[in-house]
Amino acid sequence: MSNNWMERADKVIMHTYGRQPLVLVKGEGCRVWDDTGKEYLDCLAGLAVVNLGHAHPEIAKAAAAQLTRLVHVSNIYYTTPMVELAEALVQLSFADRVFFANSGAEVNEGAIKLVRRYSRERYGEGRHRIICMENSFHGRTLGALSATGQSKFWQGFDPLLPGFSFVPFNDLEALANALDDTVCAVMLEPIQGEGGVCLPSPDYLQGVRQLCNDKGLLLILDEIQTGLGRTGKLFSHENFGITPDVMTLAKALANGLPMGALLATEEVASAFVPGTHASTFGAGPVVAAAAKTAFSLLSAPEFLAGVRERGTYLYQGLSALQVELPVIKEVRGLGLMWGLELTQEGTPVVAACRERGLLVNCTQGNVIRLLPPLVITGQELDAALGTLRDALKAVFP
Repeated sequence: MSNNWMERADKVIMHTYGRQPLVLVKGEGCRVWDDTGKEYLDCLAGLAVVNLGHAHPEIAKAAAAQLTRLVHVSNIYYTTPMVELAEALVQLSFADRVFFANSGAEVNEGAIKLVRRYSRERYGEGRHRIICMENSFHGRTLGALSATGQSKFWQGFDPLLPGFSFVPFNDLEALANALDDTVCAVMLEPIQGEGGVCLPSPDYLQGVRQLCNDKGLLLILDEIQTGLGRTGKLFSHENFGITPDVMTLAKALANGLPMGALLATEEVASAFVPGTHASTFGAGPVVAAAAKTAFSLLSAPEFLAGVRERGTYLYQGLSALQVELPVIKEVRGLGLMWGLELTQEGTPVVAACRERGLLVNCTQGNVIRLLPPLVITGQELDAALGTLRDALKAVFP
């Protein structure tokens, strides 16, 4: 049955993904099922999207109710779910204003436009360059790709947009040396997810913030993967004692429905006026209703405390595996965002886990990434750790 669906897909869908050989048809909580009825424990959560698990009943109820009332009218008009969601985001963040779109790449494009326009209005021409990080990932659209510090994603798309420069992540001296009168902003992920779950040193982000303050530059934080509870705080920058001027969110915002948000302070947001930016489907009533419910659940203090508790438990289990299995070079992460750097290629481990009913992925060739739904239980974490151990031992006996 699965082979038939995959063959049909390969005939009509562009080959942009190296898909795993699964046809998934159902999800509930932290588990999904394929079209043969096989059950899998999902420790990838749609790449950190279904933070509240699959088919969450409250989110489904909110979206279904809105479907019967109003689906789309465009941003020429106000809608109540859009306003309520924006109010909630502003209330619990550094920001004063929000722009809604459909994806992470789209709000990163918006952030690039916003900081350039703000800088042009405040300082005049010539101050437009954005300093980004090597090993970063900001999306696949041309602007977001131009800000992405991994050349493997650039191949065949030249010329990229001008005005982006790259320095090593975690290197304050390199960043300081790159700043001149042509720079308007610094853009980075607080934790590099696609880059291999790379964490900053304890004082790095504070140092970046101070450099931006000293030079009058804007700080953009891409929290598309790290935000919305993934690291045990509502936004991961809270772990490091800083606030940005601009922040982008997406992925988990509507728990699987397409939603992105660009947040900014009043001063910076004022650079956008009617006609400067837009998104046809941004904050559509159905998605906004789902996101409003999801954000309410994700932002609850007791929920975030539980994420931190489960994250510590997972770290302890992964650390025990590292002691037992020499193939694990390093365990790194925060909350429920973890990477196991291996001394060998990691793709066979992904396949071995899948065969045993566990879904993970591999990034950077040798980093096994775990991004389970934030609602995962201790019993499910134990099951994941046991399956991961068996898979690693089978691949690297």
